[in-house]
Amino acid sequence: MEELLQAMRAIAEPTRIRILALCAHSELTVSEIVQILGQSQPRVSRHLRLMVEAGVLQRYQEGTWAWYRLVSRSALVTGKARYSDRVASLAEELIDLIPDDDPVVSRDLERLDNVRRERERQAAEFFASNAEDWDRLRALHVDEAEVDAAVLKAFGDRTINRLLDIGTGTGTVLALLGRIAGSAIGVDLSPQMLSLARTLIDREKLTHCQVRQADMYQLPFDAASFDAASLHMVLHYAEDPVAVLREAARVLAPNGRLVVVDFAPHNVEELRARHAHRWPGIDDKLMQDWFLEAGLEGEPVEKLEGGALTVCLWKAVRPEQAENNHPASVIAGNT
Repeated sequence: MEELLQAMRAIAEPTRIRILALCAHSELTVSEIVQILGQSQPRVSRHLRLMVEAGVLQRYQEGTWAWYRLVSRSALVTGKARYSDRVASLAEELIDLIPDDDPVVSRDLERLDNVRRERERQAAEFFASNAEDWDRLRALHVDEAEVDAAVLKAFGDRTINRLLDIGTGTGTVLALLGRIAGSAIGVDLSPQMLSLARTLIDREKLTHCQVRQADMYQLPFDAASFDAASLHMVLHYAEDPVAVLREAARVLAPNGRLVVVDFAPHNVEELRARHAHRWPGIDDKLMQDWFLEAGLEGEPVEKLEGGALTVCLWKAVRPEQAENNHPASVIAGNT
């Protein structure tokens, strides 16, 4: 009862309801909320603090920036006790009760669209500045539509309730699998990549998807938090691929599936020289050995040939009786 009363007290104020509505549509920083509401930063920060303490908003630190989003039942995958399913239900039901034609909220959402357009502009600038390198890389392998179709097929025989995309980059896997997943989180170390991923998530209206800054060697989630995970064109950057796979296995639930997309062995030196690839492709036997070391059961590889680079899809599952001796990582960014 006290938990629900605290949540209702935290929401029962006009500005806080406006903030709640905004954070239900998109992850936002304090400065973006200030810009939309036209109120002072100290006042907005106080509202945010009270709502986070009551568990109706989640706060995530990303470098010097703090991001806020509505607590939702579909996103409660971290095992963090402070975020209650009851409070999440209350917040979601309240959002549904706000009239679509409310003039104040409608104006706020128009200003939110301006924020999104600015994110789109910055994303377009980034893509334009790197277009030549990316186009050259794409020309070396099979069409990306074929890769996407293969990834969907790799997960197609099971229901995805909680997906983790490790090394999410621009968020393309979230956009691809987000429509068939109950909830999804993408992690990356690069703030710029996370910004691009947020832009894509907003554009696709995937409010049940989110991104977080995190290290693939030390994921900020409890053991067995996800029933599916992906590593899409990530492992060739890893100094210690087994450590990455072991961490992925730790956060997978028993019988959870991991899909790794990467290149077969190749002689394209440009990828090491210009794109910082640590591994010039990965041999199938080596990948199966890595799976074994990480406590995963590997499945047959699928190869997509076309061009100088062959794209491989490796699938693995965490065994039902697998022992997880790795301590759960501390949940980061929720303070």
